[in-house]
Amino acid sequence: MNPRRKKRLLITSALVVGLSLAVGLVLFALQQNIDLFYTPTEIIEGKKETGIKPEVGQRLRIGGMVLNGSVKRDPESLKVSFDLIDNGGGIVTVFFTGILPDLFREGQGIVAQGELLNATQVNAFEVLAKHDEEYMPPEVAEALEGMDHLKTDKK
Repeated sequence: MNPRRKKRLLITSALVVGLSLAVGLVLFALQQNIDLFYTPTEIIEGKKETGIKPEVGQRLRIGGMVLNGSVKRDPESLKVSFDLIDNGGGIVTVFFTGILPDLFREGQGIVAQGELLNATQVNAFEVLAKHDEEYMPPEVAEALEGMDHLKTDKK
């Protein structure tokens, strides 16, 4: 092998090793910033496929329906707690300090981002209310009114 090819091979090898090292370091650094999505049942029982449960202190996102009658507000601060339930029957209590979204209400689907305190409690730092999938702007509902083959509910 001539010296020119040897030099090219060495430079190419160094670039591949350097790039691999950089990608590995980035993935390692991002590992702690990944927020996995769980339902209340998955937090309590673990994921269906793997059985893996989130660890206490882990950042996560939890989604479910706000249980009717579970919203408790502190009259002297912005602290709120509520229970989330899913179709699996798991119930997890979420604690949040701040202003809740306008669409937040009992019986509504929400997604909360926070940290797992224990097997059934999450301390949230962000709460997002899900929009109704069947929402239709009033203008569109009026435009479709009178068409027999399309039935819409005005909200």
